[in-house]
Amino acid sequence: MSTEPNFANRTIWTGDNLDILRGLNSNCVDLIYLDPPFNSNRTYAAPVGSVAAGAAFKDTWTLSDLDVAWMGLIADEQPAVYRVIETAGLTHGKGMQSYLCMMAVRLLEMKRVLKESGSIYLHCDSTASHYLKLLMDSIFDAANFRNEIAWKRTTGRSDGERYGRVYDVLLYYAGQGATWNNVYVPHDPEYVRKFYRHEDKRGLFSSSDLTAAETRTGESGEPWREAEPTESGRHWAVPSVGSYADWIEANILPGYKSIKGVHDRLEALDEAGMLHWPQKEGGLPRLKRYLASTPGQKCNNFISDILPVQAQAKERIGYPTQKPLALLERITTASSNPGDLILDPFCGCATACVAAESLGRKWIGIDLSPKAVELVKLRLADAMGGLFHDRLVTSRSDVPKRTDIDAPIHYRQNKHVLFGKQEGQCNGCKMEFPFKVLEVDHVLPRSRGGTDHMDNLQLLCSHCNRTKGDRTQEFLVNELSKMKSVGKFV
Repeated sequence: MSTEPNFANRTIWTGDNLDILRGLNSNCVDLIYLDPPFNSNRTYAAPVGSVAAGAAFKDTWTLSDLDVAWMGLIADEQPAVYRVIETAGLTHGKGMQSYLCMMAVRLLEMKRVLKESGSIYLHCDSTASHYLKLLMDSIFDAANFRNEIAWKRTTGRSDGERYGRVYDVLLYYAGQGATWNNVYVPHDPEYVRKFYRHEDKRGLFSSSDLTAAETRTGESGEPWREAEPTESGRHWAVPSVGSYADWIEANILPGYKSIKGVHDRLEALDEAGMLHWPQKEGGLPRLKRYLASTPGQKCNNFISDILPVQAQAKERIGYPTQKPLALLERITTASSNPGDLILDPFCGCATACVAAESLGRKWIGIDLSPKAVELVKLRLADAMGGLFHDRLVTSRSDVPKRTDIDAPIHYRQNKHVLFGKQEGQCNGCKMEFPFKVLEVDHVLPRSRGGTDHMDNLQLLCSHCNRTKGDRTQEFLVNELSKMKSVGKFV
């Protein structure tokens, strides 16, 4: 199931991505890439004078009142996620617990907006990758885990009395029927030297067998040009289908695959100089397989061919955690098709957005800093030249309104249904009250993008409703917890 987006292509939001994510329609995104803070206990800032000057963020986490409120809500609705966060607090400390809590509420929203056939890549490092893996398993389903990808981001590092940490981790999850396009890189020179030892005017080639095991009757077992495969217990196996036959037809012999006879195909290949004849008398001819026919080596889960953004690199803008464009282009190519929609909810200097644009995908980004809007315009103009105009980028700071659910009745008309659903209890203090005392309230206030739909409504007693006011349910849970701790609320 998928729904139409309730936003324009090429939109960058400035603001808390949790609020923005809550306002996006469900099941409308094909690919999510996120490069969130790593819980590194550092503060990052772009150097003065760089293009990204003014972009900064603090990557230090302490357990806050808001985290406690989030955990209460997660415990009710996502027990597996809650256990992961709770365990992290016990084994690693409150800072990790706070960080995972921040990530969990956002990942839950990303799960909702991602299509069932969509893919998500979470970029992290060893600081929290093992905890984030458990979190992702709980939210996106362990059965949808595809790869842990290591990207070698540096060649050398001294880390004291331990092995140098030289790679980041990307956790890749994909739903049923997700897009996958093989991506290739050039063969390793040593592999080429070892297996493509011959060369002619068409380039390097290896020689491969034109026969297969066992003797056969018919033309495939008959001699050709005094070469007799049956003497070696084999038969002719001249390719007529498959990728190499396709390449021969497209590049060497037009109409090759339509040649029916085994010997006729051998004749055609020989006339075209595609056979490699052995010097040994009585040896069987072999087929030339050219290096040019191979797309390269299929990418694996260790990426060492993409370097980090160097100080002198043209794409470098000074953003503190900038990732190379080639890395995002590889991810985008592998897990999406032209016209698909890409979301980067921690877009920073907008590398994922630039990659999406250059590859013909639609995209949206979210970042706390308004600098992201300026950077994406500058980078797209630089990458696309005169083909791109910054007015094509939509800049927003409001919370979008969801359009993927039916228009609701007036929210107060749901009171009887909510009373039965909550069994007469206030959804704040959890105490029972008469029907006339309870009041209909919005879980997420309309000022923050909340709607009048049933899943955003609840009943609160007068005290809880006044305490909450025009704020979120997390705020109410936190306030009630503080009141309880000092004995002001029972």
